[in-house]
Amino acid sequence: MKEKFEVVLLEEVRVFLRKIDKKASRKILYNIRKAKYLNDPRLFKKLNADLWEFRTEYANIQYRLLAFWDTRKKENSLVVATHGIIKKTSKIPRSDLEKAEKIRKIYFTYN
Repeated sequence: MKEKFEVVLLEEVRVFLRKIDKKASRKILYNIRKAKYLNDPRLFKKLNADLWEFRTEYANIQYRLLAFWDTRKKENSLVVATHGIIKKTSKIPRSDLEKAEKIRKIYFTYN
């Protein structure tokens, strides 16, 4: 089976993964690898026109990595994960959506 996309973890995601429980971090990375092959909204879900989220639940805690697509190279679609959050409500906080959008704009300005 072929990967549908590659994933790039920005530095803030790496810092987030180091700060949380080691087993939760491993599960998040496992789910990302799985999402690259499957079309499953329980793992990777569209939030709005530009932003997506990698979704993981571990020990009754909801972890999210916000992300966006870079499809400029048709043969090599990238999903760029901007930052991670621990979700406490049913919606992603507006401030986190704005942060991901700001990172997205900076990414496309300089890449």
